Amino acid sequence: MRSVVNYQTDLLRTFVSVVDLGAFTKAGDALGRTQPAISLQMKRLEELVGAPIIKQVGRSLLLTSEGEMLLSYAREILRLNDEAASYFNRSKIAGVLRVGLPNDYAVAFLQGVITEYTREHPDIALELYCGWSGEILDRLRADELDLAVAMTDHERAQYLSRSWIERPVWAAAETAVFDPTISVPLAAHPEGCAYRARMIQALDTARIRWRVSYTGPGISGLQNAVMNGLGVSALTRYTMLPGMRVLDPAEGFPPLAEIRVGLFYKHPRLSDAGIRLVNHIVARLDEAGISSVPGRANVELHRQ
Repeated sequence: MRSVVNYQTDLLRTFVSVVDLGAFTKAGDALGRTQPAISLQMKRLEELVGAPIIKQVGRSLLLTSEGEMLLSYAREILRLNDEAASYFNRSKIAGVLRVGLPNDYAVAFLQGVITEYTREHPDIALELYCGWSGEILDRLRADELDLAVAMTDHERAQYLSRSWIERPVWAAAETAVFDPTISVPLAAHPEGCAYRARMIQALDTARIRWRVSYTGPGISGLQNAVMNGLGVSALTRYTMLPGMRVLDPAEGFPPLAEIRVGLFYKHPRLSDAGIRLVNHIVARLDEAGISSVPGRANVELHRQ
């Protein structure tokens, strides 16, 4: 019978803490350990893996390919471990949860999932922040948010736990007719929006003239502009409303590039309430069949 290597959760928690917090000393502060103790745990984990998981380049620490893969497994193992621990810990879940959601994404599904959780736990105070994905991730890095949903250009990004792909569609009012051989009026979020960028990229590549006929930060304003026939827009299946239709290539509209959306959080910073919310969101994403566990990481760390 072959021997099985056991990856202790305390070692994995140290590893994830170093990655999420960006430094050995910060991980030590979060876990109540000294930097030498953190270094010893990392060395022990590398012995179990059988290969280096972090390499030093100048003053920076970079994940190796083995470290990138281990990070994906470590997040899942810790999530399941903490889910089991919270299940058997019958203490009341309470506290404030700060959640970031992007303006330029169909937040209806996620808002429903999150508010469903808070209804089940009335002692949790929910604070929702809506903004652009870049701003949301900046707030997460600054510890102004507990968890976030945001657009990402990478399959593996810092603090990313789960990700999924959305394929935007061209949306128009059911009775509206647009001729792309002349010019396409766009209903769009302000500059910086991933959906706006994909519309313009698709039209420019197809050499189709366009103009912005409506600009606004909120999804409801965008939907109203489309419904009123002010222009076409890039939406997802979650934001298509009755009275809208999808414009296809047969009508002269080129396909839109896909968008990767991710669930982000700093594991060492999460409270029990936050851990349970993450598990609740992951369960709902899995039920909907739209999430996946990232397979690789691209994270730069700094020793401080």
